[in-house]
Formats: sequence, C-alpha cells, structure tokens
Amino acid sequence: MSGLRYSYVTNGLADHRIDDALVLLADNGYSGVGLTLDHQHLDPFAPDVAARVDHIARRADALGLAIVVETGGRFVLDPTRKHEPTLIADDGRERRVDFLVRAVDIAADLGARAVSFWAGVPAPGLDPAVAWDRLVAGCSSVLEAADRRDVLLAFEPEPGMLVATLDDWERLARALDDRRFGMTLDLGHCHCIEEEAVEACVRRAGDRLYNVHVEDMRRGVHEHLDFGEGTFDVAPALAALGEAHYRGLVSVELSRHSHMAHRTVPSAIAHLRKAEREGSVAAAQEVRAS
Repeated sequence: MSGLRYSYVTNGLADHRIDDALVLLADNGYSGVGLTLDHQHLDPFAPDVAARVDHIARRADALGLAIVVETGGRFVLDPTRKHEPTLIADDGRERRVDFLVRAVDIAADLGARAVSFWAGVPAPGLDPAVAWDRLVAGCSSVLEAADRRDVLLAFEPEPGMLVATLDDWERLARALDDRRFGMTLDLGHCHCIEEEAVEACVRRAGDRLYNVHVEDMRRGVHEHLDFGEGTFDVAPALAALGEAHYRGLVSVELSRHSHMAHRTVPSAIAHLRKAEREGSVAAAQEVRAS
C-alpha cells in the first residue's frame, strides 16, 4: 500500500455530482478529498448547508475519505470578478473573512483536518504595506474561529499573489505567531517559481506542512497541467514527503480538467504511485552509496 495519502480537489470534478465524485475517488484508491466550497458540491451560503454538510460527512466517512476544505471557488463571492473580494481588497474584505470563518465551521462539522486558503492578487497601485496589514488582520480573524473550532489553517503561497513564495509565507507566519497557522504547499508552484528544488521546499516547510497540492507544471509558467504535460519530476518531492513522515493529504489539483475527470482521476493516482515508488528506490540507493 502507498505510504502517502492521495486526494483530489473537487474543483476538478465540477461536472460530477458530489456523491458520484466521492465514489469515483474511493473506487480509484484515493484516501481523501479536497472539498472546494462552491455552488456545485457544497454551497456555504445555501439555506440547507447544515444538512448537506452532514450528508457529505457521512458519505465520506463510509467511503474512507479524509477531507480538507478548499476555498478556491472562482465566483463564490462575486459572479463578475474571479476570486474577489480577497483579504487584501479595497472593499468587501469582510465578505472574504466571513466566507473563511464559514469554511472553518464547515470543516469542523465535516471532521476535516484543515482549511486551505490564500492571500489574493494586489490591485494595481495598492500600497504593499497596506495590503500586508489587511492580510494579517484578516488571517487573525480567521485564526480566532479556527482556535474556537479546533481546525488547522493551511495557507497557500500562490504565484502572482501577495504571498507567492515560501519566503512570503514565513514572514506571514512570524507575524501571526500561531502554531495553528500552517501551510498548503503546492509542489507544482514550487517547481514554477521557487529557486530551491521542490524537495528542499518540502523539507523547509517542516512540521507546519498541513496540506499538499500536486500537478504537473512548467518552470516559470503558472498553469496546472495533467501529469506528463509539464517538466516537473514529482518523484523526489514525494520521496521528501515520505522522509518527513508527512501524513496529511496530497491532493491533485486540476481545476480546468473537469470535462476529463473520468480519465485524470485514475491516471493521476497511477502516476503518483509510480513516482512514489521510483522516488523511494532512488532515495534508498543514495543512502547505500553514501
């Protein structure tokens, strides 16, 4: 059996009903689901949200699927502006905070380990110091809810956003100074923009690594690709996760591949398991050679 626990983010299963999506993942050997709060699968603003949460919690438990709550729905807050308003927006920041607090409550009711979220893209002309103060204040409000509900926060550095790199995340973590605040590390993002090797990024995240995303990607181009379409050799990164005894979910994130999820769901886990075996063999050979 695979040492790592693989998952799949439901923003890449938008054409499937949630019950069908959960069964598809379980039937293909996934250990969890990255449940994106959005209109397709679990609308956090729906009048029957409590009943839907209870239903999904029971179905996921019956299928043996762990859950991380994802908050990357494109138009969940504004039908005309993708991913807006953010924690750093000129207006509407309180709506993002409210959404994230709802996500924390939903995660607690689902029995999910963590909520994954991000900073947002600064508007042109926004003073970086102002943006930073807004981000810290917003994260602090969400942390209060997370402390109350005993949920971990997994903050994702995202190319092009205010917090884009591990350096940025470390600065934010120092400002918040709360062990409940950890990281979602997207391995493809690391390959895209970090100067260090991806496996070094894994080691650097250490015990604050609460959630992992994975997909193929090309260096310098922030585009989530199916495995085999980019230049990312995932095997060393998976080996580093194994060496770190990471026990959270490793979630495939292919948000633009919903129309072909019937193929990408089985092929992605097959690719990852093969890469994990290769990475383990290579790591063992290095140990014997040293």
